[in-house]
Amino acid sequence: MASSFPAGGFGGGNNMEGMWQVMEQFRSRFEKQFEKQTGTRAGRGEVRTAVLALLAEQPMHGYQIIREIEERSGGSWKPSAGSVYPMLQLLADEGLISAEESNGRKVYSLTEAGRETIADTDTSTAWESTGTKDSYAFAALPKAGVELAQAAAQVGRTGTPEQVKQAVIVLDEARRKLYSILAQD
Repeated sequence: MASSFPAGGFGGGNNMEGMWQVMEQFRSRFEKQFEKQTGTRAGRGEVRTAVLALLAEQPMHGYQIIREIEERSGGSWKPSAGSVYPMLQLLADEGLISAEESNGRKVYSLTEAGRETIADTDTSTAWESTGTKDSYAFAALPKAGVELAQAAAQVGRTGTPEQVKQAVIVLDEARRKLYSILAQD
């Protein structure tokens, strides 16, 4: 992993691009490991159920569906456009949804056949269908870490020397608190 880091380190302000590359690698590796450990990849039926459940509430465009699933799952499941849009096409082909152009976007809504289908489906666990009960907390960790690193980098780029010193104190304290969490039993 040491080879992932820029040879000159992160300091000096001129090598911020290297730091962002390392942070992106970290986030990507963490998410892949999370998927392996918790099985957060949703199956085709889970995407189908979630899409139908959302459209039963109101018409939406594809991006709204993706955002809503992520929000309702507490961030533990964010289906890709590559799984949602083909599902929307499949549901339209089956006559369960229809699409209308609105402001340059396709807005999807349930047809009568779609309403009948969703009436027979239990959608109460559609947002919890991936991962474990604790998967939200685990999924939120890399995001919080990346956001913390971004804030620290911003202080490093634009802060005064005194602000940088204060940021270092805050980060040292955060690191100690994180380790203390692991020490608890």
